Amino acid sequence: MYDIIIIGKGVAGVSAALYTVRANLRTLIIGSGIGALEHAEKIDNYYGFPGGISGAELHRRGVEQARRLGCDFVEDEVVSVSKYETAVVKTTRGEYEGRALLIATGKPRATTKLDGVDAFLGRGISLCAVCDGFFYRGKRLAVLGSANYALAETEELTRFTQDITICTNGREPSWENALPAGVKVDTRALARVSGGSRAEHLEFQDGDRLEIDGIFVAEGTASALDFAVKMGILTEGNSIVVDDSYRTNMPGVYAAGDCIGGFLQISKAVGDGALAARTIIRELKN
Repeated sequence: MYDIIIIGKGVAGVSAALYTVRANLRTLIIGSGIGALEHAEKIDNYYGFPGGISGAELHRRGVEQARRLGCDFVEDEVVSVSKYETAVVKTTRGEYEGRALLIATGKPRATTKLDGVDAFLGRGISLCAVCDGFFYRGKRLAVLGSANYALAETEELTRFTQDITICTNGREPSWENALPAGVKVDTRALARVSGGSRAEHLEFQDGDRLEIDGIFVAEGTASALDFAVKMGILTEGNSIVVDDSYRTNMPGVYAAGDCIGGFLQISKAVGDGALAARTIIRELKN
């Protein structure tokens, strides 16, 4: 078991790890990709680099530093998180347990722009299989998405119904694990969601439509906001709510970096990670 699991290997997560490993806490960072830094060709406003530095190089140096100090890394996509006595983080290829959890995954992914989704949210459209799957026992469901996150949500929903269609909206499926038995996949491009008082149909651009009782949106990869909502962590807008010490409302769960909002800059993310680590170290040592 780890002392602290950090979800997200961007600036805030790696910054926190530099402190937790030096405090002799067994630390694991789980993440895939490097987030917003990947698109930063040159960073000119971060202390100590008079000639600038690329986001990719800054990230590489931070990871190298954390590894040297003893931090473990798992390059994988997180698909679900739970927290009871301990935190359990599931990825596409494994499961990890820790005494505490730091969410540092940056800003949330963009939700689908499919026409009609916003109008039917809470009325046949859900963003959380763990939260709402129970209400759709034996119903006809569609899951919107084409990657590992969609597959994870589908697996959760098979506990409640066997009539599930994953609609990829014109994308080729890219999930890594096998589909649950009986789950159907439709790769046609979508046009809109339609219905009366609730969502009732998924309409395709070819004019066909799928009759459904519920739709679960799971496009892209799971974000900090997705994890927070499913765990019962307070959010405001598209940010996780934390106190002055980076605690969420759930004991043993912390958040730092862009996912808590504010000034979305590297300097702030580095500071957030360090300050969150200070709280984590103090509370795990007590």
